[in-house]
Amino acid sequence: MSSHPLPAKKGYDPRQRDRPNQKREEATDASLAVILFHPGPNALPADAQTSDALTGQVTSAEEGPMEGVLVSAKKAGSTLTVTVVSDQQGRYRFPRAKLEPGQYSLRIRAVGYELNGRAAADITPQNTATADLKLRKTQNLAFQLTNAEWIASVPGTDQQKTSLLNCLGCHTLERVVRSSYDATGFMQILQRMATYANQSTPLHPQRRLAERALEQRGEERQQAQRQQAEFLSAINLSSSSTWEFPLKTLPRPQGRATRVVVTEYDLPRPTIEPHDVIVDSDGMAWYGNFGEQTIGRLDPKTARVTEYPVPELKRGWPTGMLSLRPDREGSLWLGLMYQGAVAKFDRKTEKFQIWSLPPELNKDNTQINMTSPLHYAVDGKLWTQNNGIAAVHRLDLASGKFETFEPFKGSTKTHNIYDVIADSQNNVYFTEFANEHIGRIDAKSGMIILYPTPTPRSAPRRGMMDAQDRLWFAEYRGNRIAMFDTRAERFQEWVAPTAWSAPYDVAVDKNGEAWTGSMVSDRILRLDPKTGQWTEYLLPRSTNIRRVFVDNSTTPVTFWVGSNHGASIIKLEPLD
Repeated sequence: MSSHPLPAKKGYDPRQRDRPNQKREEATDASLAVILFHPGPNALPADAQTSDALTGQVTSAEEGPMEGVLVSAKKAGSTLTVTVVSDQQGRYRFPRAKLEPGQYSLRIRAVGYELNGRAAADITPQNTATADLKLRKTQNLAFQLTNAEWIASVPGTDQQKTSLLNCLGCHTLERVVRSSYDATGFMQILQRMATYANQSTPLHPQRRLAERALEQRGEERQQAQRQQAEFLSAINLSSSSTWEFPLKTLPRPQGRATRVVVTEYDLPRPTIEPHDVIVDSDGMAWYGNFGEQTIGRLDPKTARVTEYPVPELKRGWPTGMLSLRPDREGSLWLGLMYQGAVAKFDRKTEKFQIWSLPPELNKDNTQINMTSPLHYAVDGKLWTQNNGIAAVHRLDLASGKFETFEPFKGSTKTHNIYDVIADSQNNVYFTEFANEHIGRIDAKSGMIILYPTPTPRSAPRRGMMDAQDRLWFAEYRGNRIAMFDTRAERFQEWVAPTAWSAPYDVAVDKNGEAWTGSMVSDRILRLDPKTGQWTEYLLPRSTNIRRVFVDNSTTPVTFWVGSNHGASIIKLEPLD
């Protein structure tokens, strides 16, 4: 982590808020000519010309050759952006298979720097184009910071900074620190924010119809909101025209983290929120729309997107879905959230089958987020949960009847059952996001056991069960990923290498490596559990990462994730 003094203001107002879903392409000087880079006949050796479509060196006056600069290329009129990373010599290379012939615009990501003028490249079928990129120091460092860098920069205790993680589900922290609200103004904002559904964004806000049963209320809530309002008004621009603290930045990628190709597929509308992305056996990428009543299919070869409308069962309630998980036959299962139901989508017939909660359970605060369909064939029953009442439901697929398990019934404390994940015998494990518990419900007896994680207040969020019945999950507030061996009843935790990574989910690949993504730092994290070695891949732009998925059919494996606030799907291909 490095610290930078605030740059002098030149032509921008730090009070100006960021626009939601804005793609932050680096600022360029309009007075500079657009530079077109054409292939030279003797620019590179013949073997390089056959393997690379575009190459070049990234340099700056301050550093000379620059490692870890993300270089992105987008063809005119295309919905695809391809990104590579410069190596230790500052050289970047686009494989020929990744760029078809045509005219491309280029942009970079390197915190503290921007392109010294616009850059473009003309890609031809045979030769290798060359584009050497000169960078200059940015005059607007604040515009480039990730949420993690803002959290690291602002003054405050760890407890105060942890409260900022609650802001990231709907918008960036930049909106907060650029605001000018005092504590009184923030109290009104926080009270209003509490009425929005968790899939809200600035482009598509949605109101809750009722509060969750087991969450803060009364004076306890008022006190928490007052404390947060005072903290937020101390780190924004309410008393000054500029920030009174240095801006801190994270280091650029190095070594193994530069050996990667990232492809980003734009989706048809900016309001699409691809919360969960998975890849089926045919290589198609499917996404659930967190804010709208649709799911979608992306063909990675053609970039064509097909959308399927999901039935709206409770008009007037918030729309959207959270989990998207396959069963062993390849059908897709969804939790329809405030619509109060579970859905199954048959990929072959392209038809939905719906199971709604009965009226006595289908209340204003009902929120069915997750399903666990992988092992329902064991007993014909599907596990799901209800965030509105901190409960777990079990659906008998033959009869359509629901059973309800309430581990925290009667509690006066805040509880939030986030994910449900079944083992090979269809016993279910759940994550308790408000605190630090992993829970187990025995499929035969219904007995409930709670296991506290080694890290207090770790906020277990989402995860997966591996073939050995080991539960892998992310600890959002604990800044860790963890594994719970369900047979030995033993935990193991790994601390993320970067502070305030706040991992959301975990996927384990065929090689035993664990992958997670940060909602906060725009980084994909790869862990070798045997050695404890981490690799962090930086993504090309601000990415609100949620569910993570690894496609094990490729070698090396391929990582997929949705940009939940950026209306795009991201494919990350490590080169080793």
